[in-house]
Amino acid sequence: MRDVLLVLHTGRPTNRKTALHVMGELGRLGLRTRVLADEWAELAADPDVPAGYEPVPVPGSPECARGAEAVLVLGGDGTLLRAADLARHAGVPLLGVNLGHVGFLAEAEEDTLPEALQKLADGDYEVEERTTLEAVVTAAGQVLGRAWALNEAVVEKTTRGRILEVVLEVDGRPVSSFGCDGVLCSTPTGSTAYAFSAGGPLIWPQVQALLVVPSNAHALFARPMVIAPESTVAIEVSADGPSAVLDCDGRRTVAVPPGARVELRRASEPVRMVRLAAQPFADRLVRKFDLPVRGWRGARTQPPGSNT
Repeated sequence: MRDVLLVLHTGRPTNRKTALHVMGELGRLGLRTRVLADEWAELAADPDVPAGYEPVPVPGSPECARGAEAVLVLGGDGTLLRAADLARHAGVPLLGVNLGHVGFLAEAEEDTLPEALQKLADGDYEVEERTTLEAVVTAAGQVLGRAWALNEAVVEKTTRGRILEVVLEVDGRPVSSFGCDGVLCSTPTGSTAYAFSAGGPLIWPQVQALLVVPSNAHALFARPMVIAPESTVAIEVSADGPSAVLDCDGRRTVAVPPGARVELRRASEPVRMVRLAAQPFADRLVRKFDLPVRGWRGARTQPPGSNT
């Protein structure tokens, strides 16, 4: 039996209704639905539960997506990042359906949901691997914690009234020291998220690179840097300053005490994403950010002055 793990944002009644509809549609297409047990507890009593296509409740453990065809996400980017924890561990691709606001990570919108489900059932899709980050926090030679990120890993201050003093290192060499609110290390996927808000450039997902962006730095040289994907970034927090925190995707945190060091590099495990159709990244930018493109005439069919 082909299974799909359904992960959803249950906080909105419309989302819950959509999830029940999806369970029925998947069943009619020959796919069985798994759903996280705590989310099913909010759905089970609904009269619209599709008879004969009830889902299989599973615990929210690292193994719950194992063997599934895909992890189908109904919600926004926050829900997809939560589901990425389960999908990455099992090596299962994510298919995001945006029921939120921007939903930049989602592949489909609510109005294209029927088509997305049909393509999933038909196996009519491609799988794209997205770079992830791994982060290690150490102090006095001891590992204090580890975490990973799909979008970004951020070392940021925890005390509002004080500046975080850091030394930035790339590939074992010091690059700059400055006071700041924090330093972000982003993947190309995350370049449209926090890093973009902090003044970083947009990076096409196909580009193999990492992005480092200081946040509100008090320095002449504190520009965003695009570095090699094999590079290692280290952020050393001053022993005489305030403590910090490592925050990965806004979901996983590790305390960073004064004098600690955070090392960031590309992780060995990517996140796999379902792609339903070849779509230029530029089109996604225009649609998600509602960018003005009025006046565009497109490329000429032949070069100016050509006689052919």
